[in-house]
Amino acid sequence: MKEILRAYALAIRSLGRRDILWHLLWPGLLSLVVWIGLAIGFWNPLTDLALGTLNGWDWLHSWTSSSQFGAGFVAVTVQIALGLAILPLIYVTAAILVATVSLPLMLERVARTDYALLEERRGGSQTGSAINALWAALVFGVVLLLSLPLWLVPGLGLVIPLMLTAWLNRRAFRYDALMMHADREEMRTLSKRHDGSMLLLGVGCAALAYIPLVNLFAPAFCGLAFVHYLLAALERHRAESGWVVVGSTPQKRP
Repeated sequence: MKEILRAYALAIRSLGRRDILWHLLWPGLLSLVVWIGLAIGFWNPLTDLALGTLNGWDWLHSWTSSSQFGAGFVAVTVQIALGLAILPLIYVTAAILVATVSLPLMLERVARTDYALLEERRGGSQTGSAINALWAALVFGVVLLLSLPLWLVPGLGLVIPLMLTAWLNRRAFRYDALMMHADREEMRTLSKRHDGSMLLLGVGCAALAYIPLVNLFAPAFCGLAFVHYLLAALERHRAESGWVVVGSTPQKRP
């Protein structure tokens, strides 16, 4: 937990840098504009589609057709569920933009000042980053759609997207945070060793998606937190493995 809190603190500190601030803001703003536009254009068709699907459930159709309260309750619940669904969609779109464009640029700047002695072994690539982010977004979208009926259960409409977004954070940002500095074996080792901690780190970031205005830069902030968490973990891993820095050159301890 101490390492997670430290990563959050260092990410907040990094936000004050001019070369970081723009990359913090534009992915969320662009994603917000895109999804608000789509919501305005397709809200009524999506609502009708959701209500038509739910009316296919015999027990629910019997209730809504015989009760004005039941019909109104389901209609309002569907509207709320669709509204809640937009928040993770805004987040995941911004997260893809962060993972493929913003984070590599922020990583280069942060690493140059905060992790200057960490050797770059380049176990990943920009192409690998894009493929990883798109695959994570595809899985996220499919599971999100399949889980929508469960959102009618009180509480699950918040828990499900929160945990899905946390999984997305872990899947997308762990690759980007390590791709420049870790080799492939180190990337696999650190991913396994810190799997649970990264999910917890992702949960904290996912919660920011539900705070107005803050949610606009939550994906980029999350990417920065993963950078600080995993590069610090990589430093500790290499120290444990016997790597030391002599002058400015990393060397294996005899």
